[in-house]
Amino acid sequence: MKRNPHLVVKTVFLQIFVFLLTSIFALDTSAQKRTNPDNQSEELGKVSWYRDYDQAVKLAHDQGKAILILFQEIPGCATCRNYGHNVLTHPLMVEAIENSFIPLAIYNNKGGKDREILKKFKEPSWNNPVVRIVSDNGWDIVPRVAGNYSSLGLYKAMSSALKQRDKTLPEYMKLLGEELAAVDNNNVKEKYFKMYCFWSGEKHLGKVEGVLSTKAGFLNGYEVVKVKYDERFISENLLDEYADKASCSPIGNGQSYRYSDRDHLFYLQKTAYKYIPLTEIQKTKINSALGSGQSGKRYLSPQQEKWLNQVSKTSNPGSELFDKDILTAWSMKSATSKNLNP
Repeated sequence: MKRNPHLVVKTVFLQIFVFLLTSIFALDTSAQKRTNPDNQSEELGKVSWYRDYDQAVKLAHDQGKAILILFQEIPGCATCRNYGHNVLTHPLMVEAIENSFIPLAIYNNKGGKDREILKKFKEPSWNNPVVRIVSDNGWDIVPRVAGNYSSLGLYKAMSSALKQRDKTLPEYMKLLGEELAAVDNNNVKEKYFKMYCFWSGEKHLGKVEGVLSTKAGFLNGYEVVKVKYDERFISENLLDEYADKASCSPIGNGQSYRYSDRDHLFYLQKTAYKYIPLTEIQKTKINSALGSGQSGKRYLSPQQEKWLNQVSKTSNPGSELFDKDILTAWSMKSATSKNLNP
């Protein structure tokens, strides 16, 4: 029997139309099931969370990622609110959660599907924040995080989960861990070094493992670099030895130190990186890399790299952010980006 070619064409077009409608609907549904960081409960921080366990399982399977489940009281007590403010708002922590995991929020004081997942994982209702990192079959990859409400506690669980699954830890995440550990364990020490040129001083000292930040300035008539370092990774004696090889020598206690904003992060200030929100350790490592003729991109998160690519292509890159802390700079850059892309 001969088929009507017009009918065949119509059938094909109808099938394509139905497929497109189904795809668009699926995308819309997926988008609706994520929370909006700009308009969500403070207990959730700035992470965009999925809210459906089955959807998270499918995404974890398809993308080869683990699911990071936040069991949280919404609205919650002071501990819950503080966890959102203090742990789930740091831009690089948010980036690590959203890019390396499938983030899922389960409210422990609600009914319906939330209650079902609480029962599945035997989590108590009306409880302080608990984080579990599980595979797509619901098995714990690392011990549940409970009773530890610090950024470092969550970071350790995340980095351990990635290592357990043979996933490469992004460089920006490694640097975040160094900063969190140094501050949390009170291991940050300071020392001042004089040299023939603080641009070179920051370049050489900034790349040393354990150095968290460098700052150019003047002290007793000398060009100096103020160094903050983590003594767990490098002792004062080893730092002195490295500094000596770079023609830098210790000087004073910094009482009359005077910061030089024009000379601080000299190599970074000559590039588009100065328009990007960065942590102090990122600034230090990137400045050192640039001074040595290397790229600093390996230290950036996905969003930071996206911003760098954008400002590199425009004649109006916005405000310089190299001298601002990461939270202030990130907020400013995000607001500018939204105004440019409403």
